[in-house]
Amino acid sequence: MDLEARSLQPNVKAVLLAKLREYKSDLNNLKSEHKRLASANSNQAARDDLLESGMADAMSSNQRGRLMMSTERLNESSDRIKESRRTMLETEELGVSILQDLHQQRQSLLHANDTKEQLHGVDDNISKSKKILTNMSRRMSRNKWIISSIIVVLVVAIALILYFKLSK
Repeated sequence: MDLEARSLQPNVKAVLLAKLREYKSDLNNLKSEHKRLASANSNQAARDDLLESGMADAMSSNQRGRLMMSTERLNESSDRIKESRRTMLETEELGVSILQDLHQQRQSLLHANDTKEQLHGVDDNISKSKKILTNMSRRMSRNKWIISSIIVVLVVAIALILYFKLSK
């Protein structure tokens, strides 16, 4: 995501990089909280063993109930954090996928723009070719008329020469 944000325009890049830093700090905070709660869960079993062995007789049922409720809330919080982490990872994967799609679409648009410029060049070449062919066609017609008129003049000249030769 860092790479994509850095390749954008400066006004958009600054905003996206700031958001990216914020997301990274949130991710680090969630990771540290998850580690803290995970270590608290592993220490919870040790605390339960200590409480049951040494103070089981002295602890009242009210205290035991509060302790159980606290343990249950802690477990629920841990489950919520795990679910949040899973959702965050899914969201990040989705974001990466979307950025890849956008990158591919950008490349396609850039390629299409290049192709469009090439087509304009081809169109110019076709126009020039059409003009050249039109000029060649005109010259051919003019040359045909010239050759035809030369042939007619020669036939008339031959007819005149034959007429004068035969009439004498």
